[in-house]
Amino acid sequence: MTNISKEGMAIAPGVVETIISLAVRDVDGVVSVGHPTTGILGLFQNKAEVAGVELNPMEDGTLEVGLNITVLYGRNLEELADQVRTAVSDAVLTQVGISVSRVDVTVDGVIFKD
Repeated sequence: MTNISKEGMAIAPGVVETIISLAVRDVDGVVSVGHPTTGILGLFQNKAEVAGVELNPMEDGTLEVGLNITVLYGRNLEELADQVRTAVSDAVLTQVGISVSRVDVTVDGVIFKD
C-alpha cells in the first residue's frame, strides 16, 4: 500500500496501523488485534501487532478500516465493536487528521480468563 496523503504530508500505512492497533488495545475487553502472540516470542515482542489492521483510503479523503480482534469471553460483542469503532475513529482523527468513514470489526477469537 502506498503512503496516505494529508495536505502535503505523507504518512506510511504502518504508522496509521500502529495508531489504530494501540487505540483498539486500550478498549476494555479487547485482548489483541490480529492473532495473539503466544510462547517465548510473545515475551520479547514490544511492537504493536498490526497484522489485523487493513486500511483503504477513499477518494473523498476518508479512510475505511478493517480489524480482526480477539476478545475476552463474556463481553457483549455488539457493544465492544461500537467501542472499538469509536476508539479507531477518534484516534485517527486526533492523531492523523483524517476522518474514518467505516470500521469493519471481525471477532476472530475469544479468550477465557484464568
